[in-house]
Amino acid sequence: MNLVLVAHGTRKQHGVSLIADLAAQVRAALGSPVHVAFVDVLGPTPAELLAATSDRPAVLVPAFLARGYHVGSDIPAHVRSSGHPDVTVTPALGPDPALIRVLVDRLVESGWRSTDSVLLAAAGTSDPMARRDLHTTAAWLSATIGSRVELAFAATGTPRVADAVAAMRRHQTRRGQVGRVVIASYLLSEGLFQDRLRDAGADLVADPLGTHPGVARLIASRFIRARPRSQGPRAGSAIDLVR
Repeated sequence: MNLVLVAHGTRKQHGVSLIADLAAQVRAALGSPVHVAFVDVLGPTPAELLAATSDRPAVLVPAFLARGYHVGSDIPAHVRSSGHPDVTVTPALGPDPALIRVLVDRLVESGWRSTDSVLLAAAGTSDPMARRDLHTTAAWLSATIGSRVELAFAATGTPRVADAVAAMRRHQTRRGQVGRVVIASYLLSEGLFQDRLRDAGADLVADPLGTHPGVARLIASRFIRARPRSQGPRAGSAIDLVR
């Protein structure tokens, strides 16, 4: 069985190291090798890796926090172009209750208090399904911490994080509240977007999800759930999308 963790790709070494560290955690948990592929910027690509290992079934886990172009179109295109006869592609990592627990842990580590106003900050997307996933995550986080969580974006989409922080402060002023604004980072890694969160004017900014054990456990569970579906060849399409 060929286990592949698929990430976006970055020129930042810490981003590449993060994916390698997650793969190592999952490898230790499963006792099986976990390969890493990237859909952009650097290689190997999923197509290259699958083409080189077409003699055994493969499971691909997208290391993305929501659906979107890379999960819905890019990764399946790589699978088709590889010619691999037996590939299972799991859902994106989010939305998932496991990530809500990681978000709460990161908030607590940052010094968040229950009286704080919380903003969930994602990289951003123009894909309607991905936006729906992000709103679902914000709603689940709201229910977990017991107060409304607003969604904002570091790049594509509105409101932008700095604007959302300013709007929260105006809302607090109108209501006569004296409270802090805290950003829950819905990013996997340090980098440009996390820097934007820290520059947005909030009182506290939680760290990215990173190599939190809950992220590695979620990836491992994706592989475990998908592997029984990939024992032996299947008729029809070479791609099996696990739902």
